Formats: sequence, C-alpha cells, structure tokens
Amino acid sequence: MNFHEYQAKELFASYGIPVHAGKVARTPDEAVVAAQSLGGKMWVVKAQVHAGGRGKAGGVKLVRTLDDVRAETERMLSMKISTYQTGGLALPVDSVLIAEATDIESELYLSALIDRVNRCVTFMGSAAGGVDIEQVAATEPEKIVTVKVDNTAGFQAYQARQMGFGMGLSAKHVRQLTGIMSALYRLFTDKDLSLVEVNPLIIDGKDNLIALDAKINMDDNALFRHHDMAAMRDEAQEDPTEAAASRHGLNYITLDGNIACMVNGAGLAMATMDVVKLNGGEPANFLDVGGGTNAERVKEAFKIILSGEHVEAILVNIFGGIVRCDLIAQGIIAAVEEVGVSVPVVVRLAGTLVDEGRKLLAESGLAIISAADLNDAAQKAVAAANNSEVAQ
Repeated sequence: MNFHEYQAKELFASYGIPVHAGKVARTPDEAVVAAQSLGGKMWVVKAQVHAGGRGKAGGVKLVRTLDDVRAETERMLSMKISTYQTGGLALPVDSVLIAEATDIESELYLSALIDRVNRCVTFMGSAAGGVDIEQVAATEPEKIVTVKVDNTAGFQAYQARQMGFGMGLSAKHVRQLTGIMSALYRLFTDKDLSLVEVNPLIIDGKDNLIALDAKINMDDNALFRHHDMAAMRDEAQEDPTEAAASRHGLNYITLDGNIACMVNGAGLAMATMDVVKLNGGEPANFLDVGGGTNAERVKEAFKIILSGEHVEAILVNIFGGIVRCDLIAQGIIAAVEEVGVSVPVVVRLAGTLVDEGRKLLAESGLAIISAADLNDAAQKAVAAANNSEVAQ
C-alpha cells in the first residue's frame, strides 16, 4: 500500500521527524484558505499522486500570489499524471498539498527499505539528492552510502554517524540526522513498512535538516493490524482491477498479454506464467486465488479476469491440496454459467478428488477444455488464444 505525501508527512511528524508546514486541499477555495493560514509570500502547490517524477509532469509549482494558488490548484485537480513510476496508468489528482516555500541550501537523499538479500532493514543515503537520484545510483554508485541495521541490535547511533559523515555532513547535521534516522527506523518497524524515502532531505536556510518530501510504502499483509493505516488507502490511485481483486482477497497484478491465468498459490502462479511464456504465449495477469479458495472466490476471479480488455483465453491451474478439486470444478462451472464467459477456458486440475472434479467439468455441457498437466494446459491455452485472434 502506498501513501500520499501529506499522509507520509503526518506520520513523520507524529514520530518527531521535522517536516515543513503544509496543508492538504481538495478544492481551489480550500487551497487559498490553506495558503492564507500558512502565511508568507510564496507557496508550493504539489499534486498528490502515488508516483515520483510528478514535478517533471507539471505536478509541482512555486507560486507567489493567492490567485496563482487558486489557478494552479484548479489546473492540477483537472490533471491525470503519468510518470515512469505509474506503470502506464494516468493517475487522477484529487488533492493538492499547499506548502510554505522553503530556502534550500542543499538537497540530500535518505531512504530505508527491506533488504531481502541481507534480510534486514537497510538505510541508503546520498549527498546528491533530488529528482535525478535514480541516475546518480546508476552512473555514480559510489555516491550512495549504505548502512545495514542488525535485526537483533536494532538501529544504533554510530550508524547515523557513518551515514552522515559518508554524506559529508557537519557534526551539527550528523546529530540531527541521528534523530531523524532513529525516528524513521521506529516508524518503519512499528508500522510494518517496506519503504520510506525522503527525497529531498534538505538543509534549509536556517541550517537545519528537514524532510521536504516523503514517500511511504507499507506491506499489505500487515494491514489487518494497522486499521489507522488501512483507512488512508486511496483506491483511485490504484489499478481498478487490482483494487477490485484486493476487496475479494485475491492477489492480482495486471500484465500486457492475452492469456489470463487463475492459479492457487503464488509460486504455482509464477510457474504457470513461465510455462505460458515457454510455449509462446503472453500472460495477461498474475492471479493467486489462495490455497484455501472456494467456489465463490473462483467466480469473483472470473469476473475480474474478464474485465481485462485483451483476454483471448483463460488458463485455470489448480492444485487441490487444502481445497478439493470437485469444489473448484463447481466454482468454475458456476462462474462460466453466471458470468457468461465468451473466451476459451482451459482447466488443469490436480490433487484431492481430482477425478471427481474432472468428471464434473466433463459432464457440465460447457465448452471447457481439459488438460492433463501444466505444459499441456499452456499449449492448449496458447492455441486457443491464437485461434481467437484469427477469428477476430
């Protein structure tokens, strides 16, 4: 789950991390009131979307009058922003952050993330912060300072000194950085986060470190124990199909192919997509209905699959370990009858009561293509999709 900048800054502030003043607005009138309450002579209007690179897309503007605050807010609220981080989606702007303009002496970069290679939380920092940090990491990796936090000992002050002096900061700024990194680590672990990014972390005109921007990603699997965080979710910033799938407990990711895959288990789903590719096909999605799926969930999965524009065939690959294959077969039959599936459906069942499941499918009277194994299923799905394309 991703968070808007204003939400991330509220979380930062609750942990004592210094942020510059700002207020969220959802109408031009609210934006003007926000700017007036902040005071000053200049403000920054920042579109709130779940993506970096918004500044280059016209989503960040410095303004000097209240009329400009209104005009820029009105313009941004009518925008949809697509950047290199939106995965091809054009995200709607439903709110803006009105922030006080800040003198910037220097821009730094600081982040914390789950380091799966080293199995710990790792901090990354650089004195070369700003909008081109990805290019810095690619072309000048020596400018990136990395600190790994031991899971048992937790974050230690000396690691902030290692980071700060590696970034060329003064003793004063290293002391401030120590407080910021310590708070970020507590926020990270308390809220089950997967990424925190401050870009830029600035040295302002008063010679203090301040988080000028904030990005937070959270592990969806931990939302059940963080109802306050779950309430911050903005489904308008997500792929509509993926959002609908999550409401039914389905793990779904939209892809670019034409063969929809419905599988129980993430590992089996990845293997299924690999075998489809090996047989010359292109998966239209990743869909894990879960190891303990049922007929109702299968039906919802079919509805979600068919909402895709480019689906030419459906490959169902179910291993009945926890769940029985006859129940899955009943769900497939009910889904095909209710939803009105108009593309070929290839089904491979294996596991508990597989013979009963296959018998139900065979006697259903529906145009369901049975497969003996995964490779057979992939070949039949690719052939079915190709025939569908020719027919069209």
